[in-house]
Amino acid sequence: MDYKIVFLDVDGTMTHHEDGSISTSTKDAIKRLKEIGIKVVAATGRPLSMCNEIRELGIETFITANGGYVKHDQHVIHKVPLDKGYIQEVHDFAISQNDGLAFITEEFTMNGVKNIEISKALKETLSLDAYPQVNSQIIHQEVYLTCLYANDETVEKYIHQFPHLSFKRWHPFVLNVLKEDVSKSLAIHKVLQYFEIDPSEAIAFGDGENDIDMLELVGLGIAMGNGHENLKLVADFVTKKSGEDGIEFALKRFQII
Repeated sequence: MDYKIVFLDVDGTMTHHEDGSISTSTKDAIKRLKEIGIKVVAATGRPLSMCNEIRELGIETFITANGGYVKHDQHVIHKVPLDKGYIQEVHDFAISQNDGLAFITEEFTMNGVKNIEISKALKETLSLDAYPQVNSQIIHQEVYLTCLYANDETVEKYIHQFPHLSFKRWHPFVLNVLKEDVSKSLAIHKVLQYFEIDPSEAIAFGDGENDIDMLELVGLGIAMGNGHENLKLVADFVTKKSGEDGIEFALKRFQII
């Protein structure tokens, strides 16, 4: 199979699963893919503003907000802005309950609620050491993803309060809060249509449960060795850990580079 495009999850896939760095081998693999004419797309839960290091690798196409916002260079390919009424309701309830809530536009902001568990989750998911800014005007902006920082007991309050919303956990302390579904696979469909590429001609790498639909869609789905066990079950191949040059290993294993 002649593959034409590679989709790379970022945290725990493109970056080291422990220290958040991008290895020389991964940088070289991306460079080699581009040299031989294969497109490279970053597919992440991050906002676009937190992808500058990835952009420096020559990547121009970004699936952000777990599929809620997709941009190639300066062109928006796909976006799913959330209803402002729902954002207001969840924002007010989270403040009243003293729960952390994050908002992803092209930026990443939060509602100002801080605790040790939130700080730990921010570090584990986005490699953030500092607490994000609070945007007092967030209700008036286009938001593509809202994340609730909570344990299972706390989430039950939200399910009861907002039966019309769905709460999808992707980290032990973080959930996506959605009114209509967003996914990396839907975003990938939009990117493939944009570039006129068939799904069978695509490769995807991931490490989390939110990457399952992405790996199932493409012609070759690769799970990182540090990935979630449920992801490994649907993968066509399980490579080495991200901190052990897993991307380069798989691309060489399948003679892509």
